[in-house]
Amino acid sequence: MNTPTILKKIIDRKWEEVKERSSQVTINELSKLAKDADPVRGFKASLESKIAAGLPAVISEIKKASPSKGVLREHFVPADIAKSYEKGGAACLSVLTDVDYFQGSDEYLKQARAACSLPVLRKDFMVDPYQVVEARTLGADCILLIVAALSDQQMSELNACALELGMDVLVETHDESEFERAINLPSPLLGINNRNLHTFDLTLDTTFNLLPHVPKDTLLVTESGIMGPEDVKLMREKDVNAFLVGEVFMRADDPGAELNKLFF
Repeated sequence: MNTPTILKKIIDRKWEEVKERSSQVTINELSKLAKDADPVRGFKASLESKIAAGLPAVISEIKKASPSKGVLREHFVPADIAKSYEKGGAACLSVLTDVDYFQGSDEYLKQARAACSLPVLRKDFMVDPYQVVEARTLGADCILLIVAALSDQQMSELNACALELGMDVLVETHDESEFERAINLPSPLLGINNRNLHTFDLTLDTTFNLLPHVPKDTLLVTESGIMGPEDVKLMREKDVNAFLVGEVFMRADDPGAELNKLFF
């Protein structure tokens, strides 16, 4: 696999993190905690109900920083942001939990989920079933699998582990070769990220070019690059109705108001 440099660094760090965390809490202990976690809120179901009502289904991201842009939001209170998103019409939340590269935290996910009734995606770099079980103990309703970071066997194993725990799975692709691998997974949530992982360039054509090949029973989520109402209009005209948006909201004074302005 031609893995981009930054992604490779993050993945190498994830393996270290899994080793560190599992030496403190074993996967068996985690599994017991997962059984006592809050019941799953239907992530895919929440997206579908928005779309069925003729509305855009927005996964709104809570993200403090990114490796390419640095700190996106100085005043960062996950619970307040979650409430603001819910008020603004979000279908779901996505919360960054990666510590080293995105200044995220497991606590941010817990705080955000406790502050609203929306389902939550744990946005992190999944490489091991340990992290999937851990996601459920935190209260996550969905996990992200990044095709560029995983072999087919890893994807299959992590996907099965999440489904067994009752969570949904969003499988993220960036190009045609990843897309072809992703559609072999029994996952009805398919993300197309419009950002090129090698160059960081953004183009909505990534979604438009892959659109004709999306299987019928798959819910497509377009990710990155939705910056203005014209982008939303372009997508919705092509029957793309689910969106994952973060940066443009994180830079706004009131993320939920920005969401409402952009989509509704």
